[in-house]
Amino acid sequence: MDILKFITAGSVDDGKSTLIGRLLYDSDSILADQLEALHSSNRKNDDGSIDLAILTDGLKAEREQGITIDVAYKYFQTEKRKFIIADTPGHIQYTRNMVTGASNAKLAIILIDARKGVIEQTIRHSYLVSLLGIEQVVVCINKMDMVDYSEEVYNNILKDYNALAAKVGLNNVHPIPVSALKGDNVVNNTTNMDWYKGESLLHFLETVDLAIDNSTEHARFPVQWVIRPQTEELHDYRGYAGRVSSGSFKVNDKVTVLPSGFTSTITKIEVLDQEPEVAVSGMSVTMHLKDEIDISRGDLLVNSSYQPQVSQLIEADLCWMDTRALDISHTYFIQHNSKVTRCKIQETLYKVNINTLEKEQGEDFKLNDIGRIIIKTADPLAFDRYQDNKANGGAIIIDSRTNVTVGAVMLRSVAD
Repeated sequence: MDILKFITAGSVDDGKSTLIGRLLYDSDSILADQLEALHSSNRKNDDGSIDLAILTDGLKAEREQGITIDVAYKYFQTEKRKFIIADTPGHIQYTRNMVTGASNAKLAIILIDARKGVIEQTIRHSYLVSLLGIEQVVVCINKMDMVDYSEEVYNNILKDYNALAAKVGLNNVHPIPVSALKGDNVVNNTTNMDWYKGESLLHFLETVDLAIDNSTEHARFPVQWVIRPQTEELHDYRGYAGRVSSGSFKVNDKVTVLPSGFTSTITKIEVLDQEPEVAVSGMSVTMHLKDEIDISRGDLLVNSSYQPQVSQLIEADLCWMDTRALDISHTYFIQHNSKVTRCKIQETLYKVNINTLEKEQGEDFKLNDIGRIIIKTADPLAFDRYQDNKANGGAIIIDSRTNVTVGAVMLRSVAD
């Protein structure tokens, strides 16, 4: 059974937490003790029904204010698929939290209040989803019960959102009119919108295609550990342990070690006491090569026929995540897969006003700012464009003074 990780994004009071609560409640995915606590809670809706949002509002401050602050993860499954939900905050103050929650999601649910339509926060969330390379987007036009389930309201919002999706580069957009409060089109199809002929949200989540790239084109294996026992029994043993981050490798494949450029051939793949012929994305394996060449932690094994870019000067998108502003005179660490090296932000090309999508000049990157930069690294990085291969196109910036992660970067291209 495969796993779908998805995020929810929306403005304050759009009903994200209620939508997730409805998904869990109507799909019978709530444990008995949670259900008991839910019924005994003093938080109720105006009509006296249970406030399902408390299922995801885990922090005391969230319950007091009725907003989402941190990323809340929920797990459930149906007969068809397992799910990991990342309920991300919608407020601009917590943009870094949304970026963190969305970094490895396969799908995004963007909520729109049917009474308000497309607003600034919708623009911001859609831009972030596009920036982070999430391919499948479900637009849930929520609170349809508050606009009398109007088809005209739905169509007008959909027209506005389609124009926004084209502007930010979202291609696979799936609109669904819902009422999280009443349960319309969340788990079960509704009779209140007979003009809507599509499927419910849960049915879509159960059946959406999860494209997994196990081709050799993006075969990437960051070396985590060199295994060299040097014992009498294993005198000549030399293996390279790690996790296949993308694509697939098979025995007898010709591989290149980056950044050195040495080449060899895979002679054996080990997984515990087994020796499979193929290692695919997500598998933790030990590789054996025909030639004894210099390989260490942080190196990258790739298919020799499909190599990534290698450079010390890289153009990238940056989301700044620290309360201390970016200092272009300071030397940071950059971690790309298992490789850690020093770097400097050589130039800030622009910042993006994520409410209007306008590009603004300025070097003062502060908490939650997003923009385009040029990074100069001490050692070469072997990377793919983030939009082509997220697994080998993402990295983090670490403050060398505090060892705190201060930025998330999406690597784009070799800088001129």
